[in-house]
Amino acid sequence: MSVAIGLVIGLILGLTGAGGSIFAVPLLMLLLGLSINDAIGIALGAVAVSALIGTLSNWRAQYILWVPALSLGLGGALVAPTGNYFGAQLPPTLLLIGFCLLAFIIAGIMWRQAVISPERANVVRSGHIVENDLIQPICRFSPDDQFDTSPKCIAALISCGLVVGLLSGLFGVGGGFLIVPALLFITQVSMRQAVATSLLVICVVGGTGFASFVASNSTIDWILLAQVCVGGLLGMLGGRLVADKVAGAQLQRIFALALVAIASVTLTNKFITEMI
Repeated sequence: MSVAIGLVIGLILGLTGAGGSIFAVPLLMLLLGLSINDAIGIALGAVAVSALIGTLSNWRAQYILWVPALSLGLGGALVAPTGNYFGAQLPPTLLLIGFCLLAFIIAGIMWRQAVISPERANVVRSGHIVENDLIQPICRFSPDDQFDTSPKCIAALISCGLVVGLLSGLFGVGGGFLIVPALLFITQVSMRQAVATSLLVICVVGGTGFASFVASNSTIDWILLAQVCVGGLLGMLGGRLVADKVAGAQLQRIFALALVAIASVTLTNKFITEMI
């Protein structure tokens, strides 16, 4: 079952431009009976590994924008341990409510993008590379059509990274639902570049959050994590094979509805369990 969960996580992460990794926590809770804190820890590790696999496939194609990736990753890595710490201090029920609210927001973002910009839903993390889709990165703050490495531009990217890192550490999410829109807005790059770059950021931020989780938890189930990661590997590779055929606005709307359903069931199950 743990491998199957990893398979779903990797597949959804690869077949969505943003918001796929948030499926990890409710699936681990519902199907394996993990507490929300343990599910967040396992999710961070599995998502980081899955993102690394996707990043390696984009490396040679030169889709990764290193300055934005490093800026966002630095900001996220700085605060991911803080988010993990605060999450451990919150009551599990309150943490789950916060997670489900975030899931509903992400589902809304996914649905809105599928309706307003359906062409963007065709660009996914595991899709194949088309060289003529590359454009030169241009930061909105740049007056000379070059990627702006001024403090103002870098600060904007790092600030977004701080928010991503906090949410990642707190809820075990990758943060792609924030990273992709931020890259599109701040740097004016193509959707495919933003999606590819987001994978590297997710890998860095998720890895940092997972390291923080390991440092504060001596009882982590490494076998379970390995099984989920194997599933994630298979999911990302499988997504790469079918991405260009199945990705699109309709699939993204299905993912959005599925996320609402899974989060609702997880929250309801938690309250029923506490009442019994």
